[in-house]
Amino acid sequence: MEIVIYSSVGCTYCDRIKELMQRADKQYTEVIWQNLSGDEQEDLQMKYKMHGFPFVLIDGEAVGGLVETAKLFLE
Repeated sequence: MEIVIYSSVGCTYCDRIKELMQRADKQYTEVIWQNLSGDEQEDLQMKYKMHGFPFVLIDGEAVGGLVETAKLFLE
Protein backbone atom coordinates (compact mmCIF):
# COMPACT_ATOMS: atom_id res chain seq x y z
CA MET A 1 0.00 0.00 0.00
CA GLU A 2 1.47 3.34 -1.08
CA ILE A 3 0.17 6.28 0.94
CA VAL A 4 0.90 9.90 0.07
CA ILE A 5 -0.22 12.71 2.36
CA TYR A 6 -0.31 16.25 1.02
CA SER A 7 -0.02 18.56 3.99
CA SER A 8 0.29 22.26 4.68
CA VAL A 9 2.57 24.04 7.14
CA GLY A 10 0.79 24.71 10.44
CA CYS A 11 -2.17 22.44 9.64
CA THR A 12 -3.55 20.81 12.80
CA TYR A 13 -5.50 18.18 10.86
CA CYS A 14 -2.29 17.29 9.01
CA ASP A 15 -0.63 16.57 12.35
CA ARG A 16 -3.61 14.42 13.34
CA ILE A 17 -3.51 12.34 10.17
CA LYS A 18 0.19 11.64 10.73
CA GLU A 19 -0.69 10.46 14.25
CA LEU A 20 -3.39 8.22 12.74
CA MET A 21 -0.84 6.69 10.37
CA GLN A 22 1.54 6.07 13.25
CA ARG A 23 -1.18 4.39 15.34
CA ALA A 24 -2.25 2.28 12.35
CA ASP A 25 1.42 1.37 11.74
CA LYS A 26 1.25 2.65 8.15
CA GLN A 27 4.22 3.97 6.23
CA TYR A 28 3.55 7.09 4.17
CA THR A 29 5.21 9.80 2.16
CA GLU A 30 4.49 13.38 3.15
CA VAL A 31 4.47 16.12 0.52
CA ILE A 32 4.39 19.64 1.89
CA TRP A 33 2.19 21.77 -0.35
CA GLN A 34 4.29 24.91 0.00
CA ASN A 35 7.33 23.05 -1.36
CA LEU A 36 5.61 22.33 -4.68
CA SER A 37 5.78 24.67 -7.64
CA GLY A 38 2.68 26.52 -8.76
CA ASP A 39 2.39 24.22 -11.79
CA GLU A 40 2.63 21.10 -9.61
CA GLN A 41 -0.05 22.46 -7.28
CA GLU A 42 -2.35 23.30 -10.18
CA ASP A 43 -1.87 19.87 -11.77
CA LEU A 44 -2.73 18.10 -8.50
CA GLN A 45 -5.79 20.27 -7.91
CA MET A 46 -7.07 19.55 -11.40
CA LYS A 47 -6.34 15.82 -11.28
CA TYR A 48 -7.69 15.05 -7.80
CA LYS A 49 -10.11 17.94 -7.16
CA MET A 50 -8.17 18.74 -3.99
CA HIS A 51 -9.97 21.20 -1.73
CA GLY A 52 -8.16 21.17 1.61
CA PHE A 53 -5.49 19.63 3.79
CA PRO A 54 -4.54 17.02 4.56
CA PHE A 55 -5.27 15.25 1.30
CA VAL A 56 -4.52 11.53 1.08
CA LEU A 57 -3.84 9.27 -1.87
CA ILE A 58 -3.68 5.51 -1.42
CA ASP A 59 -2.25 3.57 -4.33
CA GLY A 60 -2.82 6.61 -6.54
CA GLU A 61 -6.51 6.90 -5.65
CA ALA A 62 -7.88 9.99 -3.90
CA VAL A 63 -9.23 9.19 -0.44
CA GLY A 64 -9.79 12.69 0.92
CA GLY A 65 -8.93 14.20 4.27
CA LEU A 66 -8.64 13.07 7.86
CA VAL A 67 -12.24 11.90 8.33
CA GLU A 68 -12.39 9.94 5.08
CA THR A 69 -9.05 8.28 5.76
CA ALA A 70 -10.00 7.36 9.34
CA LYS A 71 -13.27 5.83 8.11
CA LEU A 72 -11.38 3.80 5.51
CA PHE A 73 -9.05 2.38 8.17
CA LEU A 74 -12.01 1.45 10.38
CA GLU A 75 -13.57 -0.71 7.66
